[in-house]
Parts: sequence; C-alpha cells; structure tokens
Amino acid sequence: MDKETISILIIDDHPMFREGLKAILKRDSRYEVVAEAGNGRDGLVAAKDFHPDMALVDISLPDLNGIRLTRDLKQLLPELRVIIVSMHSKIEHIAEAFKAGASGYLVKESASEGLLKGLNNVVRGEYFLDSSVSPTVVESLMNAPLQKGPSRDVDYGTLTPREQEVMRLLAEGLSSREIAEKLFISPKTAENHRANLMKKLNLHSNIELIRYAARLGLIDLDLWIDSGEPL
Repeated sequence: MDKETISILIIDDHPMFREGLKAILKRDSRYEVVAEAGNGRDGLVAAKDFHPDMALVDISLPDLNGIRLTRDLKQLLPELRVIIVSMHSKIEHIAEAFKAGASGYLVKESASEGLLKGLNNVVRGEYFLDSSVSPTVVESLMNAPLQKGPSRDVDYGTLTPREQEVMRLLAEGLSSREIAEKLFISPKTAENHRANLMKKLNLHSNIELIRYAARLGLIDLDLWIDSGEPL
C-alpha cells in the first residue's frame, strides 16, 4: 500500500473508545479517519460510501459479529485491510478473525502502544498480532479445519444454502424482518425459511438455535454471554 495518506474507517460501538483511537492515529500524519460507525450495518454503509484503505473493527457490536462483519467488508471491498480491535484475546477468536480476512488483531488493552505498529505492519502487507502467538502459528490455524464445523453435522447438511444463511443470521440475533431486508426477500419468506430450518434441525427456540450454531462454530457463544444475553 504505497500511498501518502491512508484512509481509515473505525467501527466500534463505544464513542469514547473511538475517540481514543482517533487521538492515537493523529500521532501519525499518514493516517486519516474518514468515517466511523457504532454498529456493523452503519459500518458497511460507510465502507461503501468512503472506500477506506483500512478498517478498525470491534468484534462485539450490537448488531453484527465483528468477524462476520469482516467477511462482509472484504466481500464489499476486497482490497480493504481490516484490523480487529477487541477485548477478546482467546486464540479461537484470533484464528477466526484471520480466517475471515483480517490482516491484524489488536487487543484493546494494547491499543495505545500497539495500534500504530499494527497499522504500519499491515500497510507493508504483513500480518499483525500483538500477542505472543507468532504469525507462523496464525497461518497454520488459518489453514487448519475447525474441530467442529457444519460439514460434519448431518442435520445441518439437510438445509438449503438459503436456509443455512438464514440460520446464521438468526443466530447472530437478527429478526426475521431484518433478515428479509438484508437478503432482499419478503418477511413471510424469511419466516418460512426459519420454520423449515427449525423443523429440519429439531430446534424449538432461538436459544436452542444459538447453542446449536455455536457448537458448529458458526457464531461465538462467548460473545452472547459477554453481551449479557440470557442463554
């Protein structure tokens, strides 16, 4: 990335933390914050409007899982480089972030010391990780299959691709109406997909669906627990 000014999008639901990131970025004149958002959907809109070079993304957002958001951002802007900035430091979160297309992972506690270093590394085309886990380990984790995945679950394999997509969005907390808007289908169609997949999987509540999706590795159950949602 050979540019005099590198544009940055910040996606985090805590205004004070966003202000802190911006204060750090002002230390290096190469970086310019062109947009910020407090949730994933607004972040996607900002990415589409501003076409930033880089995005700083929190994992725990009020509407979208940050790892899923990273996938959506990379699909929207393949050249975008994403750094996850999260309070979570579990290796599982880190591995999934890189698999989703992130170029860096920074724990929030380390942001004041590590943010500019992480950005500089990613600008040079390198991975960045502010922990003791080496890039070699991260690359091996990216290439390794998940211990539990949808392909290993017989019932999940009976779902159509659209039902799988609806299930994942339901597990992330979206309502049928929100899913309909996101997938450009009618609310009734979204409800029908929900009913069909619940029947195929023999699930009887959203809580059961969330736990099932977490077991498959489709979502991170820890994020629901950290958010205070009753499970």
